[in-house]
Amino acid sequence: MSLPSWNDTPTKQSLLDFVAAVTAEDSPQFVPPPDRIAVFDNDGTLWCEKPMYIQLDYILRKMAERAEEDHSLRSQHPWKAAWERDLKWFGNAVTKHYQGDESQIQILIKGLLSLAEGTKVEAIEAAARDFVRSVRHPTLDMLYAECIYQPMVELLQYLETNGFINYIVSGGGRDFLRGFSRDLYGIPRERVIGSTVAYRYMENDQGGEIVQQAEMDVIDDGPGKPVQIWNLIGRRPILSAGNSNGDLPMLGFTGGGSLPALRLLVLHDDGEREFEYTSGAERVLQASQERGWSVISMKNDWKIIFPGC
Repeated sequence: MSLPSWNDTPTKQSLLDFVAAVTAEDSPQFVPPPDRIAVFDNDGTLWCEKPMYIQLDYILRKMAERAEEDHSLRSQHPWKAAWERDLKWFGNAVTKHYQGDESQIQILIKGLLSLAEGTKVEAIEAAARDFVRSVRHPTLDMLYAECIYQPMVELLQYLETNGFINYIVSGGGRDFLRGFSRDLYGIPRERVIGSTVAYRYMENDQGGEIVQQAEMDVIDDGPGKPVQIWNLIGRRPILSAGNSNGDLPMLGFTGGGSLPALRLLVLHDDGEREFEYTSGAERVLQASQERGWSVISMKNDWKIIFPGC
């Protein structure tokens, strides 16, 4: 059975119809396998992003450790918020960013960059892999690795079976995501596109190291997403999925004028099984309604949300 965790709704049927149309060689919408590119946001699209991003929780804990060592940091944001476990401050920073206010997110990025300096990329990946498999979500009582959306994992598998090439295109850190992308989603590390800091090479007698620097390189969000897709894939996607205003340019870029396209917006409307919110998604929701894009209702389209639930 295709997509077993999906209810038999028009949304599911539109997915099945689209895949059938682009994979049938006698179809006027047929797309050769090399061009069957599918791109997925991560936070809020493939896994839970509330009460804050999972990577943000990881960063918050690292900042709190620094504030434990250096008492002077406890009166400065974002260290102050990390030390006091002020999740609302971090959540507001992200929400304001998606509403066009960059003031708090710039403060957060400054703190993030200070953590990056001199960190080996392999160490980031190993820490991320351990973090998602050992730390529990603060309210859902599940390991972070279990907070993935089972229907979306099934969609990834269904697309791959039908000759699609899946990519993660996230505003989150690429090095962090590479630590578990294959384990959780079946997406290999080379197909992870995300935000990056600058790097430098450090020579040693074990083959050298790539380490991070306290300098931003690429913020893979908003208009940065189509640019990175073109830079690193070199093809327009024909299927895209997102959940926030930061995904709007990526969804709009999908298909272009010459390729068939399916654009998916994950709507968080299930406050009982997950969370209910539209903050930070107002513009993309309006665009989806105006342009006839497919809106996935977590409440109505999904039988289950998380694996085993």
